[in-house]
Parts: sequence; structure tokens; C-alpha cells
Amino acid sequence: MIPVAGFGTRLLPATKSQPKEMLPVARKPIVQYVVEELVSNGVQQILFVTGRNKTSIENHFDHDPELVRTLAEGHKEDLLKELDFEALKAKFFYTRQRMQKGLGDAVLCAESFAGEKPFVVALGDSILGLNALSRAVARMADVFDARRASCVIAVEEVPPEETRHYGIVQPADGAGDVFRIANLVEKPDPSNAPSNLAIAGRYIFSPVIFDMIRRVRPDRRGEIQLTDAIQLLCEEGRRVVAVKLTAGEKRYDIGNFPSYFETFVEFALADPAYGAGFRCALERLLAKNAATV
Repeated sequence: MIPVAGFGTRLLPATKSQPKEMLPVARKPIVQYVVEELVSNGVQQILFVTGRNKTSIENHFDHDPELVRTLAEGHKEDLLKELDFEALKAKFFYTRQRMQKGLGDAVLCAESFAGEKPFVVALGDSILGLNALSRAVARMADVFDARRASCVIAVEEVPPEETRHYGIVQPADGAGDVFRIANLVEKPDPSNAPSNLAIAGRYIFSPVIFDMIRRVRPDRRGEIQLTDAIQLLCEEGRRVVAVKLTAGEKRYDIGNFPSYFETFVEFALADPAYGAGFRCALERLLAKNAATV
């Protein structure tokens, strides 16, 4: 499932009338990278948990015969290729989170969809790896089965001074590439952080997580935090395991403008068709700005 119901207030005014997940990064909207990553990792059914003003996400992944016909009649085969994502081997489903009550509540909206089977949660504003070239979810699925886990979480190392911005895990038995989690802390002060390993926007859960979410009390903002539900799993002695992202699986967390700008530039520079020209233009702009300082 991909939760995409948030308001995206830190990216206003760009998100006033469109979902932040539909903001472009180079030539694709953010959420398209997330979907392509999941499909490349073997996910065949994707549930979007949406909210008001999110219908553009549904439209984006729907087939548009009129657009296809217009491009075909205009002999614009190069542009037709840009719509190849419509043929992704996945089925899309949609449900709505009626009230913004946090990520835990958004995951609870997927209970009927998941049934009694394990399921993946991929945050719709986080891309793993340049151009979403990540095998993290497939590795997590292998660990989930091998460890008979209740939950597997992707984590990444962050600078210690940035722990206040993330959910941070406490390793139970050392922090190798795969390790058991003893506890989680939501956005701890660096002086109190149990590690510098941040939750990286990808999870695999067994259905027991739904019972844990129902037991979580809302925070002071009235939101049900998913990390609190995972912490209950830890407290009950269930297997909660972390899989560390590799060096090539940098998480692009597009939750604010500095991160969005940096991500857009990095992806644009890597574009096979336009990257070289954009690099030259960027270098000219930087040189011009340096000369005027």
C-alpha cells in the first residue's frame, strides 16, 4: 500500500491544489517512481490510501485513450513511449482516509485489502535510490520470511544532528546489514537518540499490526503514530527486524522544499537525454551568481 492522503503543508503553495506526491522530480511525478520501484520488486497489487484533492493520482495511473490517440495521430512516438508506465504489471486499488489522523490510521485503512497476508507499506513521498533503482523491498521480503518476522523496516544512517527529523531505531543485537530492533523513538533529540539509524519509508507487516494500531492512543495532535504501533510489537517480544539500505539506495525524502530542490537537481542531472545540457546551464548559473557575490 502507498499512503498518499497527507496535506503536504510543508510544500505550500505548490501543494494547495495538487498532491505533493504528484510534484515532478525531473520528468516523472514522485509517486510514479515509488510505484515503479514496487513493481520492479515483485509487488503486483497496489492500494493507494488517498484523501480529498488526490484524484490526479488515480488519473495518472489510469489509461488515457484520448491522449494515446492524439499522440499516435500526430506521429509522436517518442511521447507515446513516455506513457509506457501505463502498462505496468500491477493492479491499482484506491480507498480514502476520511480524516487526517496520522500514518497509523492510514495503514489501518488497508486492513480489508491486506486480509490475512503480509503487506508492504511504501511512503508516497519517498524515493529509494536514484531513479528508484532499489532492491530493498525484495531483500526485506526475504528477511521477513527467513526471520518469521512480524515487521521488517528499511533503515538508513543519518547524521547524528538530524535524528530529530526521523523515527530512530534502537538495535537489539548490534547494527549490521540486518538486525533485530529493540525499540523505536519518534524524532528524538540527538542527545537522547538510541542510534543514527532512521526509518526509511519502507515497511513489511504481518496483519497483527492492525491490532497494534487499534491499541495506540492518539498523540497531542490527535494523530495515531505508526511508530507507536511498531513499538508495541517490540514490547510484546515479536520479531521486528531492520534491513539497512545500501550505499546506492539513498532515500530521497521529499517533505520540504530544500529536499525537493536537491532531489529534482540530482535526478535532472542524471537524465540521459537532458542531463548534460542541464549540467552546463547549471554551471553557467553558478558561475554567474559567484561573480556577482
